[in-house]
Amino acid sequence: MTGRLQGTVALVTGASSGIGEATAHQLAEQGAAVAVLGRRRDRLEQVADKIRTGGGTAFVVVADIAEQEQAAAAVESVVAELGRLDTLVNNAGFMGVGPALDSPLDEWDRMLQVNVQGLLYVTHAALPHLVRAAEDSPRRVADVVSISSTAGRVARPGTAVYNLTKFGVNGFTEALRQELIAKRVRVSVVEPGTVDTELSTHLRDGIRETIQQQVADLELLHPQDIADAVSYIVTRDRRVAVNEMLVRAAEQTW
Repeated sequence: MTGRLQGTVALVTGASSGIGEATAHQLAEQGAAVAVLGRRRDRLEQVADKIRTGGGTAFVVVADIAEQEQAAAAVESVVAELGRLDTLVNNAGFMGVGPALDSPLDEWDRMLQVNVQGLLYVTHAALPHLVRAAEDSPRRVADVVSISSTAGRVARPGTAVYNLTKFGVNGFTEALRQELIAKRVRVSVVEPGTVDTELSTHLRDGIRETIQQQVADLELLHPQDIADAVSYIVTRDRRVAVNEMLVRAAEQTW
């Protein structure tokens, strides 16, 4: 494959389905060698096989990024296998919603573990490699893109802890962006609205049906729509930094 990312390596977390899967394919089409990370080996192998069939390079990494040692080892395995790391897409996420009064603590814990700690663990392990890649890359730039949500901008009843995690991602991203400007590592956040993915399958029975009713009149975004946003960000010339991209469904008001 040829493209603007030829000769670079990208790591996409949560790549077994949805936005992560679509993003992995999109970056491969731009010429990047893509490491697909997640917990479901069978699904990751399918994603990787499709990339390879299309002429691209893919590497499967099975890990739970909520475990610090697994997250760090996953990043190191990518660099060992593919030689470098130019692009990190923090996509893995977990969504649990419902009134705080009735929410189980394990659901809150999982959101914090995946959406916050997992993102931090992977980013921390990746940063030294991204800085080195920016120094020797023909493109003279590296990228961190984190997938947040409109829930990182607008708080609503029933989403308090999900809001907490996504507002946190946005704040972390902005601070990190300012730290890394001189290192030629761009840091960006994409905030999707309602997307037709497996994320809603994490919801408890009853709540899932309520949410589905709330968005029944919307034409939901496709995972490819968010993958397009990520691809746009990371393929810009180094003089261009797209720090934040909000992508809502056309009829979405929140």
